[in-house]
Amino acid sequence: MTNQVIDQTFDNQSFNNIKLPAREYDNCTFINCDFTETNMSAVTFLECTFDTCNFSLVMMKETSFQEVLFTTCKMLGLDFSNCNDFMFSAKFYSTNLEYSSFYGFKMENTLFSDCNLCEADFTKTDLTGSVFDDCNLSKAIFDKTILESVDFKTAENFSIDPETNKLKKAKFSKSGLAGLLSKHNLVIE
Repeated sequence: MTNQVIDQTFDNQSFNNIKLPAREYDNCTFINCDFTETNMSAVTFLECTFDTCNFSLVMMKETSFQEVLFTTCKMLGLDFSNCNDFMFSAKFYSTNLEYSSFYGFKMENTLFSDCNLCEADFTKTDLTGSVFDDCNLSKAIFDKTILESVDFKTAENFSIDPETNKLKKAKFSKSGLAGLLSKHNLVIE
């Protein structure tokens, strides 16, 4: 099938400023690839790995990520809300996701480990069962967000209002409790 790319490795390739054909990449590995200004709309990535890739200004309308791993990638300001959330499954390790938007996106059981999520927008996002392991969430927006059973135990710099977000069974460390009270402007020592 010509619309499918299977078991291929792409190393040090530039895909910048092109439109990727609408096809499925299955079990492919992308290492040190540049996707700057790439239009990857309607592309499906199934069981793929992206290692040290640049996704600056990528267009991802109806892009599908299923069982995908991102490691040490630059994903600044990406709009995941335009992706296909059907069967979305991704893990992010040591990835820079500053200013990215996940507005209204369903991304249950997502792992973020050692990621920079400063000023990311999680408004109306369903993050049920997700983990923020050693992540910087400075100025990240959580509003009407489903955070049930989310693990924030090692996350830093978050501010989450329990009155406007669903937090049932979410996990926090004692030192992280201040992030739940920030709207009250309390001095916690």
